[in-house]
Amino acid sequence: MTIFQPDFLLHGADYNYEQWLDYPDILAQDFRLMGLAQCNVVSVGIFSWAMLEPAEGKYEFGWMDQMLDSLAENGVRAILATPSGAKPAWLAHAYPEVRVVDGNGRCEPHRLRHNHCPTSPIYRQKVRQINTLLAQRYKEHPALFMWHISNEYGSYDCRCDLCYNAFREWLQARYGTLEALNHAWWTTFWSHRYTDWSQIEPVDPSVHGLMLDWQRFISDQVLDFYLAEIEPLRAITPHVPITTNFMQPNVGLDYWKFAQYLDVVSWDSYPRWHSQPEGDTAVAVKTSFYHDLYRSLKRQPFLLMESTPSVTNWQGISRTKRPGLHLLSSLQAVAHGSNSAQYFQWRQSRGGEEKFHGAVVSHAGHEHTRVFREVTAVGAHLAQLQNVTTTCNQAQVALVYDLQNEWALDLARLPRSEDKLYQERCIAHYRPFWDAGITVDLIDSSTVDLTPYKLIIAPMLYMLRDGFADRLHQFVQAGGTLLLTYLSGLVNESDLCFIGDSPLRKLLGLWVEETDSLFAHHVQALHPMADNDLHLSGSYAATHFADIVHLDGAEALACYGHDFYAGQPALTVNRVGNGRCYYLATRPDSRFLHDFYTALSTQLDLPRAIPTPLPAGLTAQVRQNGREQYLFLMNFQPAPQTVNLGAAHYQDALSGDGVQDMVELEGYGLRVLRKEIG
Repeated sequence: MTIFQPDFLLHGADYNYEQWLDYPDILAQDFRLMGLAQCNVVSVGIFSWAMLEPAEGKYEFGWMDQMLDSLAENGVRAILATPSGAKPAWLAHAYPEVRVVDGNGRCEPHRLRHNHCPTSPIYRQKVRQINTLLAQRYKEHPALFMWHISNEYGSYDCRCDLCYNAFREWLQARYGTLEALNHAWWTTFWSHRYTDWSQIEPVDPSVHGLMLDWQRFISDQVLDFYLAEIEPLRAITPHVPITTNFMQPNVGLDYWKFAQYLDVVSWDSYPRWHSQPEGDTAVAVKTSFYHDLYRSLKRQPFLLMESTPSVTNWQGISRTKRPGLHLLSSLQAVAHGSNSAQYFQWRQSRGGEEKFHGAVVSHAGHEHTRVFREVTAVGAHLAQLQNVTTTCNQAQVALVYDLQNEWALDLARLPRSEDKLYQERCIAHYRPFWDAGITVDLIDSSTVDLTPYKLIIAPMLYMLRDGFADRLHQFVQAGGTLLLTYLSGLVNESDLCFIGDSPLRKLLGLWVEETDSLFAHHVQALHPMADNDLHLSGSYAATHFADIVHLDGAEALACYGHDFYAGQPALTVNRVGNGRCYYLATRPDSRFLHDFYTALSTQLDLPRAIPTPLPAGLTAQVRQNGREQYLFLMNFQPAPQTVNLGAAHYQDALSGDGVQDMVELEGYGLRVLRKEIG
């Protein structure tokens, strides 16, 4: 793999040059405007297959030659896409097997995008041909900076015979025999037992192991398609880095597995700013969570490949960004580990699905707009922060966000199947650290190294992967602190319930007898015990789930307030070796999570961006190397706020002026401060 380490921060956009070939005056304007906005990179060729190969075997590369030459002449680098995300109409009509088959067995018409069968040998062959030609033609072009593979791979639920046969082969490789599969899926229930591989079709949601494996197969098949796409690129241009742009993590792909095969992770971020009556803090927290996820996939800086400089056109309602928010949200990505701020799109399209999607250059076609001025401000900031690319975020806290666990939990028919909200609860446990300016890594439960962390948080770890309980036990034994919650350790990787003791019993020092499922109007109380070592006091609200537990070595730190299990443990701690394992048996309110994690952070002496408390809605993040540290202060409130830096002395990273004591931030304002360390 190529190590991606740029020496500048990327600033640019998706550039659909081919849409404007009949408008040479607009193309000339584009390069002038890119210079004004300090854009140094553009993503090109996305969805351009029909322009590159308008008929089978007939290629027209002249327009792309002209575009890449113009980019090179203007000092703009190209992130060149492979065009597989939208096949041309001629291909769909000449080879019907490349089209997706829906759940009713109907071959879908040629429409939309990502409308291909990922298993089709013909489609893979055609993709390989066009990718090979692109690599051969542009391998030495001075504008070529990086490969952008397809665009926003999704979870392609194709139900054709090719996919079903590939799924059965995948199952045979996973289980070996039908006997093993039948046991793993517990198919004697409702007489679902299979006696021949050909009988298996992923159409029965009552067989949870089947549907979980189908989702795993889809994810693996898309990854296999990606690996086939990049083969000619790796062979012809081994020096050119490769990425593909991920989306929000609930698209049905295991990004933890996928990321191993990228040189750098990139993703497309589209928060719904100004959508919540209480303000933008919750949106900012969720966006930060996603940024930290994509940084954590490879534990290295990532790229923000797409964002909007103004609005989207597909969210139902998308408000115009308030003044200052575009700069703030762009630098928010950089603060959490991005080495870029890029947009969809450079220039608004005249027609099609996204003609009203925001862009750097609007239909007005000139630079005299607020959006263009704010994009230019981002370019200016990034140009002055080039050394940030040599830094990274360093965390001593890890939060387990396991996508396969989420798939299994979504399938589970629990006594309370409503509002399981796995991702939402992970974000709820993440937020106290965001509020405090403490960096968090996200991890999955496969093979990630746990030793860098002091604290690991694993909410709702419903599915235990093989060996993970042992690895958590070793982490705690060696001195680590772990938090587990209700709905943890219930099933194995095949979604079979554990019989007898849970693999987590010794670690938790307790066992769960039953779980009370609470309706929306039921609110349980959580009362800390007197003289608990976290100094929690008062009373907290708890909802949704309440485990009724029996202690077996653990100590109760809080108890339930009412119902027949009033006075029984709701929060426990078990001391194992040199470490501690906490168990939260219910879903507490945000005030409890704030107080609990504040106390833990103090006990563990977790490093904060600044030593003093941060005002509500304001966060701080740090990127550093062995020589210097960059402190990003970000205010997601519309009103000005003041930050107390304590005794620290910084320089403003843009002006070079000395900064200490109190720092004022405007509404939706930010400051980037720098200091030497080491």
